[in-house]
Formats: sequence, C-alpha cells, structure tokens
Amino acid sequence: MSPSHRALKVADRIKVVVAQLLETKIKDPRLGFITVTDARVTGDLQQASIFYTVLGDLDQRASTAAALESAKGALRSALGRELGLRITPSLAFFEDGLPESAKALDSLLEKVHEQDAQVAALRKNATYAGGEDPYKAPRIIESE
Repeated sequence: MSPSHRALKVADRIKVVVAQLLETKIKDPRLGFITVTDARVTGDLQQASIFYTVLGDLDQRASTAAALESAKGALRSALGRELGLRITPSLAFFEDGLPESAKALDSLLEKVHEQDAQVAALRKNATYAGGEDPYKAPRIIESE
C-alpha cells in the first residue's frame, strides 16, 4: 500500500527540519559531515525512519551514528515543537547505502567500458568468417 499524501508531506517536512536541527542546534563533536537523504513515516505517523550519509571512513560513520543516537531525544522534542502534530513520531536513524551502491555501479560501468574498448580493438583487425558475402548466391538455371 502506498503511503498517504499526508504521510509524504510529514516525511518531507521531517527531513528538512532534522537537517536544519543537525546543522544549527546539535553541537556534538562526534557528528561528522552528515547529509539527510530521505525520511519515511508510517501511515499512522507514529514512527519516522531517517536515512543519512556520512562523508568519511568507518570510524567517522560509527561516531556519527553514536552522536545521532544520543541526540535522538533532543531532535524529537524540537521536531515535535516544529511540526505541531498531536503525536510526535519516534525517530530511527539508518545509514543510507546509496554511496556504496553508486561506487559498485561505477566500477561495473568502468569494466563495461574496458571490455567495449577491447572489443573495438579486436574489431579493427577482424575479417569476415565466410568471406565478404556469407550468403549463398542463387543458382541460375539456364533455360533451353
């Protein structure tokens, strides 16, 4: 079942507000260079899943995840004040796998380009397997 129009609007607003709060209010030094990529809300607006990416190595990702976990309460209370909903959704943060899948796709495309170059190099020196015209010529029957 697709999410309702209201759930989509709330999810979009949560994404914007959480990104602003992370930029302005949360001053945790463990928080790395973070980008909020997506937010999804359940149909009853009780739970929100927030997806993010972090620029850096594995240690910076882990420290950012810990910082987000510790700031979850402050983010939720500020989000509740900002949204004005009857029930503020509980927050869950998930690291987005988009950068890793993009890197994998880039490496696959690079392999394809290399193989295309190899095929093009082989094609330059190639000759026809059955001669220039591989089709049989039609028989000409002489009439008497």
